[in-house]
Amino acid sequence: MKEYAYAKINLALNVKSEREDGYHELEMIMAPINFYDELNIELSTEDSFNTNVPYLRFDEHNTIVKMINYVREKYNIDSKFSLDLIKHVPTRAGLAGGSADAATCLKILNRLCDLNLSEEEIKEACVAVGADVLFTYYNKPALVKGIGEELQFFEINCPFYILLVKPRKGVSTKLAFNKLDMNLCDHPDVEKVKEALENNEYYHLCESMANSLEQASFLIEPEIKDIKECLLADGFDASLMSGSGSTVFGITRNKSLWHSANTFYRNKGYFVRKCTLL
Repeated sequence: MKEYAYAKINLALNVKSEREDGYHELEMIMAPINFYDELNIELSTEDSFNTNVPYLRFDEHNTIVKMINYVREKYNIDSKFSLDLIKHVPTRAGLAGGSADAATCLKILNRLCDLNLSEEEIKEACVAVGADVLFTYYNKPALVKGIGEELQFFEINCPFYILLVKPRKGVSTKLAFNKLDMNLCDHPDVEKVKEALENNEYYHLCESMANSLEQASFLIEPEIKDIKECLLADGFDASLMSGSGSTVFGITRNKSLWHSANTFYRNKGYFVRKCTLL
């Protein structure tokens, strides 16, 4: 049974405060993009995991393995699975690739094992595995709050082209939050970003987009800031780091710029992908 696991970008990310449990209270505008991994899971006589990327390990840290273990324990499933993952979305990129893989795994297991999960059970499983898993399960634009478990879906009526550019090094989300200075970072008004997307106020959107975690991630990997500045100098109307990085994206309504910049950054050796909102 095959499914696509769609990546996301953050069009705004506001870190509001640190919680007593060590997590941070967030407000985010998240949107799925037409860029994905491909996951196929079939019932089998023994567990097997195959992928096209040699660096990916299927151990207890892998989000797919976490989801399979959660479902087996929660619902007393003893079935074995043959799993094939074609990985396109890079890791440590701020694009929720691992979260999307876990969410897609849950979708497949729900059907493959006839679990008939309720909305509450889906939420419980997603939150247990990772912060962005619930969003990537539904793949709808949303205002996301808490640590990722509160979703307010809305419609985007503001088209534009997106260019993803990722530096060679990734960023640890944990390290980014550890280095975050709440007094120095940006604190975007996520409601304004949501309204701009709903009402096709493109230039208002460009002025309102910001990400609190850029302050910390720029310190960890200065090349992220360099790419952002280059995209703006190239003529993109706005540029932002997604999540905790290291991917930066530029948005434009100029299709020629979208194509030419893709070629330029690819020739410089970066991971680059042209995409649009899903």
